[in-house]
Amino acid sequence: MTTPLEQHQAEIQQNLGSWRSRPLLQQIYAGFYRRILGCLDISIPGRIVEVGSGIGNLKTHLPSSLTTDLFPNPWLDLVCDGYELPFQSGSLSHLVLFDVFHHLRAPNAFLSEARRALCPAGRLVLFEPYISLGSLPAYGLLHHEPVGWQSPIDLSQTLPRPRDYYAAQGNATRLFFHREIPGWPEGWRILHAEAFSCFHYLLCGGYSKPALYPARLLKTLESLDASLSRFPRLFGGRCLIALTPV
Repeated sequence: MTTPLEQHQAEIQQNLGSWRSRPLLQQIYAGFYRRILGCLDISIPGRIVEVGSGIGNLKTHLPSSLTTDLFPNPWLDLVCDGYELPFQSGSLSHLVLFDVFHHLRAPNAFLSEARRALCPAGRLVLFEPYISLGSLPAYGLLHHEPVGWQSPIDLSQTLPRPRDYYAAQGNATRLFFHREIPGWPEGWRILHAEAFSCFHYLLCGGYSKPALYPARLLKTLESLDASLSRFPRLFGGRCLIALTPV
């Protein structure tokens, strides 16, 4: 059974209402965006494009970025599909995907299109769930998206239409850290691959669950996460990956 692609738009509308009423979540995501900005090289010529922008928060931290998604919303700059980017070849400096990679049913098909659109020194930056012993219960039991830990990953070079809603939260962990497919991704060099503890995020309730701690304890939990990040396979909950074409 497949889920219609319109599920994505429904989740965006739900998330927008939650975002506006959750200042703790906004603070946490601000920290995530600072990590993403640290992987950008603004000296590279070309536009910075976010694929799958959702409620469009990257632009708050990077006003020059171009925000895109599958469905039109007033805060977005462009409607487009990540498998068919409407940009000239070699015209982009960066592609940023925040919680989007695990929605790509055919990651190789997207990577081929990303490589076409990026300039030779361009960067693809991914921010994703990281599945560890500590985070698996949260992602597996408290999140509506499947982890997909044992599911086969589609390595097709194309993804024909019609396309449906897909999610497998464990894909980035499997591909970039466990290296389940040797030599993958072909044609790319990994510049940065970091997994880190983020219980301050996992316990905040996200967009739909109640927070399990008060906002005044955020800094304390962030300090604890900084220490636990030395053991990502035990405590990791998020990861940041930067790649460049070769």
